[in-house]
Order: sequence, then structure tokens, then C-alpha cells
Amino acid sequence: MMSDRYAVIGNPIGHTKSPLIHGFFAQETGQDMSYGAIEGPVEPASGFSDTVKSFIEAGGRGMNVTAPFKLAAFAMSDERSERAELSGAVNAMKFEDGRIIAENFDGVGLVRDIEVNLQRPIAGKRVLILGAGGAARGALLPFAAARPAELVVANRHVDKARALVEQAAVGGSITACGYADLESMGRFDLVVNATSASLTGQLPPVPASVFSASASAYELAYGKGLTPFLRLAREVGVQGIADGVGMLVEQAAEAFAWWRGVRPQTRALIDRLTVPLD
Repeated sequence: MMSDRYAVIGNPIGHTKSPLIHGFFAQETGQDMSYGAIEGPVEPASGFSDTVKSFIEAGGRGMNVTAPFKLAAFAMSDERSERAELSGAVNAMKFEDGRIIAENFDGVGLVRDIEVNLQRPIAGKRVLILGAGGAARGALLPFAAARPAELVVANRHVDKARALVEQAAVGGSITACGYADLESMGRFDLVVNATSASLTGQLPPVPASVFSASASAYELAYGKGLTPFLRLAREVGVQGIADGVGMLVEQAAEAFAWWRGVRPQTRALIDRLTVPLD
């Protein structure tokens, strides 16, 4: 009898840690499953959906989705969670009764890493999210559910940030602004860099004044060491800095539990994958 088949699909895919992570989870929880990596075709336009359909026909039970296919996965899904609908992107799919069911666990994994692993409760705190792209979209509902005193989305193009906040429609104190507005908005307890700036060694135009003395600074990029964003935070005295490796493992654990009905432990794997921030 064959093991249940799962995979991650992206392009490029050589860097992915998903097979390692899910292999670790399967061993820990005693699940009879295999997990591979698929480099999906960027061309033709139907290449992604054709590859997913072939995987399903070969007995595939579920997939993780990474760049650049998260929007394509959204488009081909039959059923989507509220988080996936808001983000407009999908990072996990499962295949049941001929239907593709879609989720986005990125924001859930991020909030869990901050609150559980880093022991930084969000409730009652001032939270700033930098960026209004896919990463910020995926995080907005989970952050709002954590009941911050204030949640601010800052973006270079303020109209994009406003549109995201309006689309979320979750109530509470959620506002949008441009980077220039941050100079007058005081200090935040948690600042999350959800921009792509760190992938190219850049610093988003955020003033150092946003960090409170006891703030936390969280960088969604992982394995990059001390990024310009984290370096700025450290230079102004922020002690609580972290990158996104915990989010990576926690969102994977959420997908695993969604697929298999059992949630694996994550601490040992996060420790194993963490790159020192120096």
C-alpha cells in the first residue's frame, strides 16, 4: 500500500525546506506519508494547473504552494477559507472528493510564532505592519484576531494600504498610512517587516522612532542573518528581534494538522533551522 502523497510546488524550488520539515513532522507523529518538491512550469499559463491536476490524478492528497504560484492556486481552487479570500493567495491545498480546498496559513504561523514561541502577546499592543503586499494580506486577519490595541498598515503607496484595510473589514482599530506618516504616529510594541526589501538587502523607509524601548522587531525573510531592518532595530536598542524561520515552521505545522488531523511539535525543528542573527 502506497504512502499518502504530498508535495510543495514552486519555481525555483531547490531552496525549499518543506520536504525536510514535513518529513520531520511525519516521523514525529507516525504518519504514513511521503512529501516531495515539484518545480512547476511558469510557461505556458496553464502549466501550473496542469501540474496540480496530474499530481491529483496520481493520488496526491495535498500541496503547499510557494512563489510564484500562490495566485494561480487561488484561481483554480473550488473552496477557499476566509484568510485565503482576503489575501487573494493560497499556500496550502487539499484534494477531497474531486474538489480543491484552499487555505493560507502564513499569517496564522506568524502570529503563533510571535505569541507562543517568542512569548510576545499581541493583545492590547500597538502593532505596525510594513508593506501591503501578499505577506501583509495573509497576516491581517490573524493579527486582528489577536486583539491588538491598534494595528497600522504602512506602505509606500498609501492607497494600496487603505484598500487592504477596507477589504479586510474586520473592525477594531486598524488604520493605513504612508511611510512618511509614521514620524508622527509614536512608538509601536511590535513592528513586522512584510515588505520584500530584505530579499535585496534594502531597508524599507521606516523611521527609527517607531520602535519603543521594549519593542519587538520581526523580519518575515528568514536565513538572511541581520537584515537592514533588524540592524536598524538593534541600533536603536530593540532586544527582541527575530526572523521568519519560526513562521515557516509554524505555518507548515498548521498545514500538516489540516491535512492529517494531528499537530506536530515545532520547537526542536525551529531551533535546528534557526540561523544566528549576527
